[in-house]
Amino acid sequence: MTATTTAPVAAPDASPAPRRRSPRLRAWATRAPLLPALIFMIVVTQLPFVATLVISFFDWNSLYPDARHFAGFENYREVLTDPALRKSVRTTVLLTVAVVLTSLVLGLLLALLLDRRFRGRGVVRTLLIAPFLVVPVAAALLWKHVLYNPEYGLLNGLLHYVGGPQPDWISGTPLLAVEAALVWQWTPFMMLILLAGLQSRDQQQIEAARVDGAGDWQIFVHLTLPHLRRYLELGALLGSIYIVQNFDAVFTLTSGGLGTANLPYTVYQTFYQAHENGLASAAGVLVVIGSVIIATFALRVVSSLFREEVSRA
Repeated sequence: MTATTTAPVAAPDASPAPRRRSPRLRAWATRAPLLPALIFMIVVTQLPFVATLVISFFDWNSLYPDARHFAGFENYREVLTDPALRKSVRTTVLLTVAVVLTSLVLGLLLALLLDRRFRGRGVVRTLLIAPFLVVPVAAALLWKHVLYNPEYGLLNGLLHYVGGPQPDWISGTPLLAVEAALVWQWTPFMMLILLAGLQSRDQQQIEAARVDGAGDWQIFVHLTLPHLRRYLELGALLGSIYIVQNFDAVFTLTSGGLGTANLPYTVYQTFYQAHENGLASAAGVLVVIGSVIIATFALRVVSSLFREEVSRA
């Protein structure tokens, strides 16, 4: 009689299979570390803007708080029809266009210079970037006292040395004085953006054009400028966002006088001097709306640049 042996049957694993987290739970786990920063940004930026938006619909003078009442869109109508406010809007547009265009042209020239190899290029690049790193109020004070002062300013000192006139720069050409200070500070920013565009060119394409007999000007017009179009747009949009909101240079150099009051300075004047909270809030909301519109175009240009770099890689 033969005995048969059977292999022991393994007992089934009693431990439950691990549950897979849902995609929604994984998404929340990924975004949870960003929630404190998001809450902070909402508290710091969005809540004050909502409060400003609400105040803009009220006729509210802080000197007469009991006379406060709902005014609807009356403040916005006054901002758009008041001659002084409309003049500040025109000054803002003129200041923005002049500063951005001049900074772009000078930034392009400096970028073309720094794109070439020469001894001391790193030092020159650092010196050219320095104006952008200066605090805006300090830069305006530098121009007002060190350069523009009619008695001891550097500009009049140079003119006196060559026997030239001694003009009062701020009183004689106030808007041009503000524009020059802003151009000095923002040209390095444009230079950095355009220099990055120049260094991202396809060198093989340029070498092929040189082999075919193209000169420097032809390469610049037909290859470099089309390649820099997106970078020029980006510099113009980012510069416009800042210049539209600029307050430091106008306040420090001219205190808004002599026809240099732009919209941000007019908001300050309306709020702190006239105590018209509702009217100042309406003007501030219009500044924010204009900045958001410009920023939207800037973000589109940035995203298109990223897409071009990804497709090129």
